[in-house]
Amino acid sequence: MNPLHDNLSRRGFLAGSLAAGTGLAFSPWSLKADETKPKKKLAVVTTEWRFHSHAWHMAERFLTGYPINGKWHHPPFDVVTAYVDQFPDNDLSRGRAKEFGFKITPTIAEALRNGKDKLDVDAVLIIGEHGKYDKSDVGQTKYPRYEFFKAVTDVFAEDGKVVPIFNDKHLSWNWDWAKEMVDISREQKIPFLAGSSLPVTWRMPSIDMPYGAEVEEIMSVAIGGTDSYDFHALEVMQCMAERRKGGETGVVSMQALRGDDVWEAMDAGPWNAGGWDPQLFKACLTRTQTLAQPETYSHRYPTTAQIREWVKKPIAYRFEYADGLKGTMLLMNGLVNDFTFAAKLKGQKDPLSTLFYLPPNPNVVYSAALMSNAEKTFLTGKPPYPVERTLLTGGLVEAGMQSLAQDSKKLETPHLAVEYQVPDKTLFWVS
Repeated sequence: MNPLHDNLSRRGFLAGSLAAGTGLAFSPWSLKADETKPKKKLAVVTTEWRFHSHAWHMAERFLTGYPINGKWHHPPFDVVTAYVDQFPDNDLSRGRAKEFGFKITPTIAEALRNGKDKLDVDAVLIIGEHGKYDKSDVGQTKYPRYEFFKAVTDVFAEDGKVVPIFNDKHLSWNWDWAKEMVDISREQKIPFLAGSSLPVTWRMPSIDMPYGAEVEEIMSVAIGGTDSYDFHALEVMQCMAERRKGGETGVVSMQALRGDDVWEAMDAGPWNAGGWDPQLFKACLTRTQTLAQPETYSHRYPTTAQIREWVKKPIAYRFEYADGLKGTMLLMNGLVNDFTFAAKLKGQKDPLSTLFYLPPNPNVVYSAALMSNAEKTFLTGKPPYPVERTLLTGGLVEAGMQSLAQDSKKLETPHLAVEYQVPDKTLFWVS
């Protein structure tokens, strides 16, 4: 828990960070299954189960296993039931149920009770992503993650027993509901893990935010749209920011920009002038593996004119933490096709920067990295990192979309006073 010293050299800083990463304090395969014991029972609760859906990414890791540390790992779980909310034409759930022998139930309660009168599973995997659902007044998809969670925890309350829950991505589109989910998990003493694969996938280079670092400004340059990939990019930032000196203190304001307002902010220069540290933007672009290029060129840094030409609909979220840390999340479709991070640390000339690496389809091993953490939670009852990270990140998404809906108004966010501490362990995959 030593803080980063102001006079730490760049070489020593990177070496220390790399050592933290390659030490891989999270080694789940001390959790080797005892093959003499019966497998535990897992219930899956999902919006839909089709090719490339999140159920395909995650639930199937518990059907067929996944690679880790050069071995193929089979979790000590049987998927025994599934509740599936919607069945598109390319549904896979029925075929998977027939192949692997689990039941698709008409209600969540029946999935959890598995044909019995009381709770009869050892863990619950909630996946509320994809499917056809209404939009909120600011454009958020009303995925029923809260409704799923409440149905699960109602069974827990009725049956007088709880089991661990993993919730994919953010908790709810509605802040009050998301906060209630965390409160219920605390009140009922439910081991509760949530979030996405970005914090636990590989990084290039394999570095973490030094524990206890004094951090002044952070950035992520990413792809995708609002209410989806903005969550991933913000989670990239949050899993690094939470390791700073003093731990997490919450966010006090959010302003989201789009279109020409983004270019004006970029031209403005530093944060206090309405923009962001240009060194951080450049550091992110040095880490991307998908930087756009003019025809016939290879790996040249783009000009400002090229960036504006290629990125048709830029989005920026500018937000401030209670302890003074500044953050900028940029969605730059047309310029990059991945997720990078950079940070300005006190006393350091050069930014800390890295790529959060997502291997391509069809293997998408980053979902295995995430499910290894879900599995650890299911087996030990101890989530590797706090659910408050997901609570805060989801709140940032909602605040950003509300700002966009109000013509980029800067919003005060006293409700995002989420404080928490994370362990010193480095949890992302390195092998």
